[in-house]
Amino acid sequence: MSENTTEVIVGAGVLALALGFLLYAGQVTGFSNGTNDRYTLTASFRSAEGVGVGTDVRLAGVKVGAITDMGLNRDSFRAEAVLSLDKDILLPDDTAALIASEGLLGGNFIELVPGGSAFNFEDGQVIADTQGSVSLINLLLKFVTASGGSE
Repeated sequence: MSENTTEVIVGAGVLALALGFLLYAGQVTGFSNGTNDRYTLTASFRSAEGVGVGTDVRLAGVKVGAITDMGLNRDSFRAEAVLSLDKDILLPDDTAALIASEGLLGGNFIELVPGGSAFNFEDGQVIADTQGSVSLINLLLKFVTASGGSE
């Protein structure tokens, strides 16, 4: 009988630990955040290479949101990303959104560069000033072809 009690206690401990891990993982990934403390903005990029749903949105290097939806605008042939941001981050309506890289081998993220406007974005508005991702391969090819002709 004591073996059954021990097994029940150990099983309950394992379940409590698993539940705690799931709650922690939900908070870290932002999955458990409700929609009440977030708002969305849309940004249109010429090239959104390297970013997708779940990619970080950062302001001054600090994560303030994530991409929640991404698709192709069939009229403009541009990639449109829906950014979900913390409600307490008030961005001027001339803020720029650009795709930045963490380094040569690092991943990409959306960087927000605030402007100086006195008016702030409202939920659902569009960020007009955007800069798409820069391909490292294209940069290297331009460098090689530019330096090869100067002999």
